[in-house]
Amino acid sequence: MRTAAAYSWRPQGAAAGLLAALAAAEEERGGAGRTRVGLCVLCGLPAAGKSTLARALRRRLPHRPGWACALLTYDELIPPEAFGPREPGAEPSGPSPLRCLLPQPARWKQSRRELLRCLERFLRALLTGDPLPAPAAATQPAWERFLACCQGQGLLSSADSQAGAGRYRTHAATSRPLYLILDDNFYYQSMRYEVYQLARKYSLSFCQIFLECPLECCLQRNRQRSHPLPDQTISLMARKIEMPDLKKNAWEQNSLILKSFDCTSEDNEQIISLLTTALENPVKQNEENTEQKEADRATCAASAVHQADQTCRRIISQTMKDAKDKNVCPSEMKSLAEELNKLKAEFLEDLRQGNNLKKQNQYFDPATSIISSFQHEATNVVNKYILK
Repeated sequence: MRTAAAYSWRPQGAAAGLLAALAAAEEERGGAGRTRVGLCVLCGLPAAGKSTLARALRRRLPHRPGWACALLTYDELIPPEAFGPREPGAEPSGPSPLRCLLPQPARWKQSRRELLRCLERFLRALLTGDPLPAPAAATQPAWERFLACCQGQGLLSSADSQAGAGRYRTHAATSRPLYLILDDNFYYQSMRYEVYQLARKYSLSFCQIFLECPLECCLQRNRQRSHPLPDQTISLMARKIEMPDLKKNAWEQNSLILKSFDCTSEDNEQIISLLTTALENPVKQNEENTEQKEADRATCAASAVHQADQTCRRIISQTMKDAKDKNVCPSEMKSLAEELNKLKAEFLEDLRQGNNLKKQNQYFDPATSIISSFQHEATNVVNKYILK
């Protein structure tokens, strides 16, 4: 699903119908049951327009669809110490000093993990109705930043007279859904998958919006900021960034790829449709089993092919040595090598496709069966040259 991003808000056509249906369903339920929560991940290069879109969603979702909405901006929640020294000559920025800093990998990763733990603690309290549990001392600074963010957006209220000691309850209305918008680069799929795992653990809704913007456009926008990132930082991220792969990853099905540099009004319909679809189809906890099994099978298959390839190479090397010892002439040695390598390619393809199971005893390990057959065929091939 590719389209152009628009940040003004006027739901039209199918989107208006979706909103009406959602409102009717909410009214029919009468606000009963637990709060429906959605996690929406915004991802893309720096200066692609994520924060602009995030603020638009924060303003509009409570008014148009009637959903509660909160914004978690990673630049504001990850502490300055997780980043390295500023570039020479860079001045500290006002509201977001992290923009001119470079991450220190270990601290940066640790801070992201702490932020996810804070989010999970909040979600657990939201779904159970219990007060927010106190975190471990090691994560206290991260927790305080997270609390301040939630309080500033009206998500928390005092739990009791000891509120000053950190006793809070979530304050999201159970009569309407709550969307949490996560604003970060999320340039690796693994970063987004961590959020998906959290949604799956608690049967929440999950979706992601990827803002696709040409590198040069991002660089130009970044240079116009009061405290820009170094060009090389954005260029490096552009080489590493991983877009959602809807064909390969089932967990990325609720994804929208927007061209952020071309704004048109119909994109609001695309966004609201994505959010509504995700909200009506929360992630099932048992989906992990199927996905993991598929991943394990793919890993095992790749490992079997790799091992078979290495063994076949050793067989070819030994076979060529034997042929040379048997005085096979140089011109025929080249033909022999080509024939053996062609044979290897055919056998490995059989292993990839599982065709060997049709040819061999199914009770044997496929890779072992392939290697045994290859050894036999290679011997037959070399004998043609030796026994001439």
